Amino acid sequence: MTSTQADNLWVLALASKCSQENIAWLLLIMASLCISMALFYWSHPGGPAWGKYYSTWTKSTNLNHNHNHNHASDNNKMIPGPKGYPIIGSMTLMASLAHRRIAAAAKACSATRLMAFSLGDTRFIVTCHHEVAKEILNSTVFADRPIKESAYSLMFNRAIGFAPYGVYWRTLRRIAATHLFCPKQIKASEFQRAEIAAQLTDSFRNRHGEFRVREALKKASLNHMMWSVFGQRYNLDETNTGMEELAGLVEQGYDLLGTLNWGDHIPFLKDFDLQKIRFTCSKLVPKVNRFVGSIIAHHQADITQTNRDFVHVLLSLQGSDKLSHSDMIAVLWEMIFRGTDTVAVLIEWILARMVLHPEVQRKVQEELDAVVGGGGSRVLTEEDVAALVYLPAVVKEVLRLHPPGPLLSWARLAITDTTIDGYHVPAGTTAMVNMWAIARDPKVWVNPLQFMPERFLNGEPEFSVFGSDLRLAPFGSGRRTCPGKNLGLTTATFWVARLLHEFEWEPSDGVDLTEVLRLSCEMANPLSVVVRPRRGLST
Repeated sequence: MTSTQADNLWVLALASKCSQENIAWLLLIMASLCISMALFYWSHPGGPAWGKYYSTWTKSTNLNHNHNHNHASDNNKMIPGPKGYPIIGSMTLMASLAHRRIAAAAKACSATRLMAFSLGDTRFIVTCHHEVAKEILNSTVFADRPIKESAYSLMFNRAIGFAPYGVYWRTLRRIAATHLFCPKQIKASEFQRAEIAAQLTDSFRNRHGEFRVREALKKASLNHMMWSVFGQRYNLDETNTGMEELAGLVEQGYDLLGTLNWGDHIPFLKDFDLQKIRFTCSKLVPKVNRFVGSIIAHHQADITQTNRDFVHVLLSLQGSDKLSHSDMIAVLWEMIFRGTDTVAVLIEWILARMVLHPEVQRKVQEELDAVVGGGGSRVLTEEDVAALVYLPAVVKEVLRLHPPGPLLSWARLAITDTTIDGYHVPAGTTAMVNMWAIARDPKVWVNPLQFMPERFLNGEPEFSVFGSDLRLAPFGSGRRTCPGKNLGLTTATFWVARLLHEFEWEPSDGVDLTEVLRLSCEMANPLSVVVRPRRGLST
């Protein structure tokens, strides 16, 4: 008789001698133990996930401390943070406007430099301080991203944003830097941005009375990505089934990635798919494969390649850079997905501030007139934008107060144990940077809640928002910085310049700066405006 069979017989024999009352007591004892353990874990700073780690970590550190008493270090301290609730931790922090809730919790816990919290079984740290943010984002330890089920299901684990750190990810970054988002490629697509800007101004010129700008901005941004990525050119005012289908796919993807999936953090809920995220992804992905795959097939059949777009670039890669068909779909899908939303969201925030601060709008327009000319003079070009000083300061100030990704969109994952701000952080911990809180820190910014573009002129005219200074890094920093940041900011700045040069912008019924956090932080109530032409018809 084997050991396993003997154990089974022993359990059966014991069960046969137990009365129902004894079984009930046994279950009660087991339940009490489970509740006690849950409460014990929850009692630790940071909540249940950190409690599970600390319950084993403190034993090993105590042993090390006894063996090496004279060399005990501060990184044995527990990271301060809210406990949240037993089992689920601080799930409520990630509800609406998570960046504001996290900033408030960090302040309440006196943990703005570094705060720990739990989402179910997942350990998190977050910083609201620029020095600690630099420590995290520029560390080789935080080179990975936590992979959410929705991101994995939507194929983003094979694209730049979520691909695991390693050879494949480095290949994608090299392709992006060398072929897709290099200065030469951005310059080559200048005509596309100018053409869409002309369509946008013509569309607004034909509006009478008040109207909302969001729909037109999102359509213009999607058109730009369709043209530069897929080589498909459309007019803003025309109805196209392909554009409408892609817009629907992108919108569904936003909803899925922007939803906090409880199954990502509470393992026993994962199989139930209570939020229907896995089910929705299973319906969406075949549509994406079919849509993007048909475009790739069309490009493969096109031997002329008169319009060299991103698909042609990927198809031309050879050797170690060559991507499989499925990987190409993932990369192209992510480019459309990420490139459409941010530009439109940023422009709407900029226009909202221009309407709310007419004196700033006038200064921008005076600068535009000085560079380009007012009245019936020529149309503004991207070369003119390079000569501007005040408008870039306005864009930076809007990025400071309204960063599209206030928590830098996607978090980082520690691949090994490390020390951050003097605290021990174990491998497998998810790290977040609250850029919204950093950009409003009164210790860093003078009058941080006031809209003052002049702050970037008087003291630091060369201030870069591309990650070198973590006081304002809306596109991230380090290895996982946004690869398309130059293209996105170039597009947004140029289109805003054209719109402000062409029109006076006035509110239709006030401006509501209330936020809503989806995948990006948008205006909760779309901007509604009235525009008045400043010059003659575009040519």
